[in-house]
Amino acid sequence: MSCMCLLLSFSCFAQRTIVRGVITDSETGQPLPGVSITFANTHTGITTDSLGKFTLSASGSFSRVVVSAVGYKPLIRIVSPDTDNEIHIRLVKSQKQLREVAIKARSAKPYHNKDNPAVELIRQVIAHKDANRPQTAGYLQYDQYERIGLSFYNIPPVLVNNFLFRSYRFMLDTVGGKLSAEVYISEKRHRQYLRKEPEKSIKVLIAQKESNIVKFIDTAGVNIYLNRLYGDRVDIYENNIFIINNQLLSPIANHSPDFYKFFITDTIRSGNDTLVELSFIPRNKGDLLFEGHLLVTLNGTYAVTSCELNVNGQININFLRSLKVDLDFQKQPSGRYFLVKSDAKADFGILKNKGFGVKGQRTIYYTNYLADQPLDQAFYQGKSEQVLPDFNQPDSVYWSKQRPDTLPKKEADFYQHIGRLEKMKSFKRATWIASTLNGGFADIGPFQFNTGELVSYSTIEGLRLGVGGRTTPEFNKTIYLEGYLAEGTLDHRLKHNATVYYSFNETPYYRYPNDYLTISQQYDIGLPGQSSNNRNFRTPLSSFQTGTSRYYFYSNVFKLDYVKEYDNHFSFDAGFYHQIQQAAGSLRYTLNDPQQTVVDHITSSVFTLSLRYAPHEQIFQGTNSRNTIRYKYPIFTLLLSQGLKGVFNSTNNYNSVTATVVKRFYLSQLGFADVTLLGGLINGKVPYPLLNISNANQSIVYDPNAYNQMHYLEFVSDHYAGLNITQSFNGFFLNKIPLIDHLKWREYLSFKVLYGGLRAENNPLLTGGLYNFPVPAAGAAGTYTLGNIPYTEAGVGIGNIFKLLRVDGIRRFNYLDHPGVSKYGVKLTLNVDL
Repeated sequence: MSCMCLLLSFSCFAQRTIVRGVITDSETGQPLPGVSITFANTHTGITTDSLGKFTLSASGSFSRVVVSAVGYKPLIRIVSPDTDNEIHIRLVKSQKQLREVAIKARSAKPYHNKDNPAVELIRQVIAHKDANRPQTAGYLQYDQYERIGLSFYNIPPVLVNNFLFRSYRFMLDTVGGKLSAEVYISEKRHRQYLRKEPEKSIKVLIAQKESNIVKFIDTAGVNIYLNRLYGDRVDIYENNIFIINNQLLSPIANHSPDFYKFFITDTIRSGNDTLVELSFIPRNKGDLLFEGHLLVTLNGTYAVTSCELNVNGQININFLRSLKVDLDFQKQPSGRYFLVKSDAKADFGILKNKGFGVKGQRTIYYTNYLADQPLDQAFYQGKSEQVLPDFNQPDSVYWSKQRPDTLPKKEADFYQHIGRLEKMKSFKRATWIASTLNGGFADIGPFQFNTGELVSYSTIEGLRLGVGGRTTPEFNKTIYLEGYLAEGTLDHRLKHNATVYYSFNETPYYRYPNDYLTISQQYDIGLPGQSSNNRNFRTPLSSFQTGTSRYYFYSNVFKLDYVKEYDNHFSFDAGFYHQIQQAAGSLRYTLNDPQQTVVDHITSSVFTLSLRYAPHEQIFQGTNSRNTIRYKYPIFTLLLSQGLKGVFNSTNNYNSVTATVVKRFYLSQLGFADVTLLGGLINGKVPYPLLNISNANQSIVYDPNAYNQMHYLEFVSDHYAGLNITQSFNGFFLNKIPLIDHLKWREYLSFKVLYGGLRAENNPLLTGGLYNFPVPAAGAAGTYTLGNIPYTEAGVGIGNIFKLLRVDGIRRFNYLDHPGVSKYGVKLTLNVDL
């Protein structure tokens, strides 16, 4: 009898059911991590890894497995008991609409946070956020694979059937019955190292491969921009998630119950864990909020194991048709859940629900987590951004081994198509035209013709006709030449600029990082108080002015500069310039002597040193300029100048210091505030043209960096300090006003204050040997000093009108007794933004 019992017990022990396999998305074929697989009617289960693979094993005879995942239809698969099963499961996405959940909840009773189990649960998730973040480890490292793709979708048949497009049809694919074409793909492998105290992050680029039609029109920062657009790192545990160039409030932000409605919609068993599905929707659909699902553990940690983030059609983001972000987490040996996959997809189009569109997708896999295993401390003294020497890896075999998933067919085909495309003469012509229209420079071999110098207008010059250009690296990688010639139909003066750059790092001066020496000679017209490089007053809209000021000058400048930029975005510009400045228009230089002697020109020789520091700066580079992508980090600038009397007939000896700090503050649902602090000091006796001339704006175009109700040359000072604040609310208030909420208008507030003054030695009313201030004439306010009361103006604006127009009403609060000034003004801005 005992032998029989022993045999029976051994038989039961031997009976074991094993199910192994992979789970993928039925539409894309992509592997799905974090999917729950359990034996039916048991608590025995497991979740898929980052490759969608799983192995479920238990003693006993089991004939069914239950498969479930957030956002997908659950299914039951029959398996053979007591054996080793291998299966491939393709999950179908759920069509459940969150809006239906909200409607049913409201029909039962009004929604309240109080005594709401869903809200109580989300508050537990919020309370345990810090404990569940991988960054709470003292040291953390992991590998990251990233892929970004961009495609044109629903291409009009009239374009495809055009004879000009006929030779490019091999680029086309059909998705959902619509014609599409891939235009960009990038793959990168990184290794990330984090140290908590003192805080340090090191990101090492291991490998990269990129194919890009857009790159051929010379937009070298498209990858940086797309990372910002699709979320550089979507962290559900952050209070705000930066994506689509906006901050969207996380559903588990500290104050999320004030902006979201939460509902418990499902309960799932996964291994020893009980998981609860929480659905959420915005309280106000126009606000920058998500809707979607969270899967949360009930084992006391309240960790997020899976997440789906969407947006509704009424969100105040332009041209966005849809956004979907899937986050999958995997249980680590420590029992904590770490993010293993992030997948963000967005669809943009001019028309909301039809027509041509642009689709993008950014997929990231996080693998090989190591927590609390520090490296040698000397390692953490290295640069935050590092690149391995052989990071460019175009080899397809390399990437087929390194990818954690399978490259979709349309993207694999694109790698092949791009090589064929580059060899086509017609494509080269098309990209040449696009590059010329986009950047203002037309490539002609080693020379670029500057189309921006062709035609412009100002009241002094009249119609200005010009020609200009520059050389490219094809001419010489070390020496670059640039210049222009122009003449106006009214002043009949030939303006010119000739510049030579010597690049020490064989990089064009308009690329980052710079290391060059430059020599230039320029003769052109300018406005008092504006940079000699700023010719915005000749743009079409800026030709329309408020008031009739005709203060101009002609400037003949020789400059010598050395510019050096470092990887940490610290840079300096050490230079010397010699300038001869001659009054023009209604401006006159007259001495304050009894004879009121007219001075033909002012001669200055000045040494300058400019310092700039922009930590964590990201740059979008075009064909003729570089633009900083605004983010939360400050930018510091400091300019030191020393005038040299007697050097090349210079008439003034002085020194000055000018400083600015610019920072954007993100305020979650209240949008963001751009804040600028500025100040300056001039030591020495100088005439007013060399003093600080406050930056005024009399055009009808709003200038965020100028005083928009101030006249040109109205205020001069030798010491000053100012504060500029512009608050963008992103429609937070207008979204909640009936009848206009659907317009998606956006609100702006601006406030600008300028303190300053003029010492007696620089005031022509008190000290001799200076130039008289211009007097009011022909509607001009004349020139004054800032007194005990600071200049102050404020504005209220409404933007995103027709997704294009912004209108600002400006009020000036003081110095209203100056002739020709107005208390109120209206400024316009034309700008297309998300």
